[in-house]
Amino acid sequence: MARTRHELVMAFDFGLSKIGIAVGQAIIKTATPIAILKATDGIPDWSEIEKLINEWQPILFVVGLPLNMDASSSKMSHLAEKFGRKLNGRFHIPFEMTDERLTSFEAKQEQPSNEPIDHVAAKLILESFFRN
Repeated sequence: MARTRHELVMAFDFGLSKIGIAVGQAIIKTATPIAILKATDGIPDWSEIEKLINEWQPILFVVGLPLNMDASSSKMSHLAEKFGRKLNGRFHIPFEMTDERLTSFEAKQEQPSNEPIDHVAAKLILESFFRN
């Protein structure tokens, strides 16, 4: 997959213990899971994220927004938004939040049992973002 700076987007499935990451091509609207990073209370090793950013050079971050099923905010919604603001503040790349309801359920359908799903959830978040 050719990576050109003008079209690459990086997505994050934020969690307190793991953060899934995917990248995708905005022009062809496809996404690929690339990593699951450990986090402590939602705080990742920022140097690991920086390595991925340097490798992929995205022009936009997309962060999954974990809303309740009735579309109301939750504590995790606020933490995910805070994560997006920190990404923007550290790396000076714009970010957008996108509804991630049911992506974990869908990711479990795509992954073999007992395999981590966070990066697959990030892929689904990004594909949903591209569709909207």
